[in-house]
Amino acid sequence: MARPEPLTPSALREDVALGRVDTVALAITDMQGRLQGKRIDADYFVDEVMSGYTEGCNYLMAVDIDMNTVDGYAMSSWDSGYGDMVMRPDLATLHRVPWQPGTVGVLCDLETEEGGPVTPSPRQVLRRQLEALHAAGFGAFVGTELEFIVFQDTYEEAWLSGYRDLTPANLYNVDYSMLGTARIEPLLRRIRTCMTGAGMVVESAKGECNLGQHEIAFKYQDALRTCDNHVIYKNGAKEISSQEGMSLTFMAKYNEREGNSCHIHLSFRGSDGSMVMADHHDPEGLSAAGKAFIAGQLAHARELTLMFAPQINSYKRYVPGSFAPTAIRWGRDNRTCGFRLVGHGQSLRLENRVPGGDVNPYLAVAGMVAAGLDGIQRDLPLEDAFVGSAYADDSARIPSSMGAALDAWESSAWIRETFGQDVQDHYTNMARIELSAYGKAVTDWERYRNFERI
Repeated sequence: MARPEPLTPSALREDVALGRVDTVALAITDMQGRLQGKRIDADYFVDEVMSGYTEGCNYLMAVDIDMNTVDGYAMSSWDSGYGDMVMRPDLATLHRVPWQPGTVGVLCDLETEEGGPVTPSPRQVLRRQLEALHAAGFGAFVGTELEFIVFQDTYEEAWLSGYRDLTPANLYNVDYSMLGTARIEPLLRRIRTCMTGAGMVVESAKGECNLGQHEIAFKYQDALRTCDNHVIYKNGAKEISSQEGMSLTFMAKYNEREGNSCHIHLSFRGSDGSMVMADHHDPEGLSAAGKAFIAGQLAHARELTLMFAPQINSYKRYVPGSFAPTAIRWGRDNRTCGFRLVGHGQSLRLENRVPGGDVNPYLAVAGMVAAGLDGIQRDLPLEDAFVGSAYADDSARIPSSMGAALDAWESSAWIRETFGQDVQDHYTNMARIELSAYGKAVTDWERYRNFERI
């Protein structure tokens, strides 16, 4: 499918008038990185909503992953009556939805009914950091590499089986295998072509190590657009796999084999697009700003891990020798480090290997932008690039549990100053809710170990 011209408001009006579009899928991104919203009649959208807004309950930013109302959020509660938020369409995100007939999509920014942004909403968290970055004379280009595992079972079959004994789409390691990936090329091709039809620039698809594991990569873009595309793609890939009678998961650690990563590539640029991170005279190809940018990532990695690893399951990915990092180190093209410098000159960029497939891209990129800018503004010195296996190093480690990551996030004065007390408190509560729910759960592991033998 050829990549279409950007969908403008005038083009949408024409499509609606000619009957080519009848539905607008209007969505926000919630704390868990999921699209939430409503499908709106296309005529109503162009007549009423496109130049204004619609509304949604403010509990969308204050529920757990099961959509349960929970305590502890300042912005939404039974005491405040669970009022509405304004969902204002960002018309720059208008896109076609080729996998749903007659449908286009649009993402929204969240505002309070009194006016002003809902600051803990992920898109606003990123917007605030990008505004600080632009004020300092920089911009950010980002690419995300999102892995997933494909199963021959439908989502309904998987649910009813308790997610046991599922059949992966590949029965052996198909990392870079042309034969193995051809087995499910019809699904992967449909996902790729549909995302092209939605306006994204697909680079490649390849197999990965776990059984049925694959990755589709897209060309880097400005930070906000990349995050918008990330959540549209993630939701769309699930919808397409369901239509094909299959399922796929982005969870960070599905089983004891390799987990699903989401490596985030980020490059700071000057306001004129210049490569401020690069210096071909330096042995590593880094300018002073580039070195300070990386130093900022290392300095704040522990505080930001909650943004990179937002689920309890996220932390089970950090296993030595699994290609998931454990050490807060940086290296030139070294996949054992948490941060990997790749590319040269115009392609020079830092790869953050900490996030998994469950990451909320807006929060993770906001964290990287804030850390990099702090490194530059304070001119932080950069340690030497690590050589060898960082798994065997005795350096600072990535938090190994959500509890440890929460402690680092909640106690950080830098997080409070950089993101705001309301954002710090909001995501502190999110982690506490998850830890409380997990602490009460009885797992299969416990039954197998304890039912008879204890």
